[in-house]
Amino acid sequence: MTPAQMPKIALRIALLTSVCVGLGACNALTRATEAGSAPQQAPISNPTTQAGYVPVSMPMPPPETAQRQPNSLWRSGSRAFFKDQRATRVGDLITVLVEISDQGKLDNSTTRTRNNSDAAGMPKFLGYETLLNKYLPDAVTPEALIEFNAQTNNSGTGSIDRKEDIKLKIAAVVTQVLPNGNLVLRGSQQVTVNFEMRELQIHGIIRPEDISSINTIGYEKIAEARIIYGGRGQMTDVQQPRYGQQIYDIFFPF
Repeated sequence: MTPAQMPKIALRIALLTSVCVGLGACNALTRATEAGSAPQQAPISNPTTQAGYVPVSMPMPPPETAQRQPNSLWRSGSRAFFKDQRATRVGDLITVLVEISDQGKLDNSTTRTRNNSDAAGMPKFLGYETLLNKYLPDAVTPEALIEFNAQTNNSGTGSIDRKEDIKLKIAAVVTQVLPNGNLVLRGSQQVTVNFEMRELQIHGIIRPEDISSINTIGYEKIAEARIIYGGRGQMTDVQQPRYGQQIYDIFFPF
């Protein structure tokens, strides 16, 4: 880093800090307005009109010509002669089953030791080795003029023990039908209990043939799945560190 670059980097850090503080202040103002009342839930609205909504674009296979069978009561893709009750069109509802049971354990230990020792001398050098006492008054041994010693010891230990168990159900809305027939899902759910709101969001792409006969689908069959489960309220407020502490943790280098 050159001296000319330091003012620019300091300016960027100052701007980033001001933005973080501003966001924290807005969050604090929102919490202050909700003091004594439960968090306000978001109104029900059309997901496609919300800010940041982008239609999904995925690689599509070449179009296929539908095969018609005259005098046949069977409809291709249907599971019965009657109307299929599964979600197939934009606006239809489908129940998503989220059952995540994940467990992982990892232990790692590393030890490294290194010793180096180098020695160099000049016992004979055209007779000039006898002049060392003239320039170096202290006792000099030509056989051991230079000597280096180095020792390094590194030891590291890591341990991870993780277990997650989540079981949820959420009704999602079909927001888009892709050209190959796959469905784009988008669903959200908000529950408020004792001044604490829990919010569940799920997005992704599914195949119509993966939908069960009772109009449900497991989360493991959702492509590009985005599952968000969190909350806000009094309990979450206490469990989270203050925004000043979070900013300090981001910029503190040690």
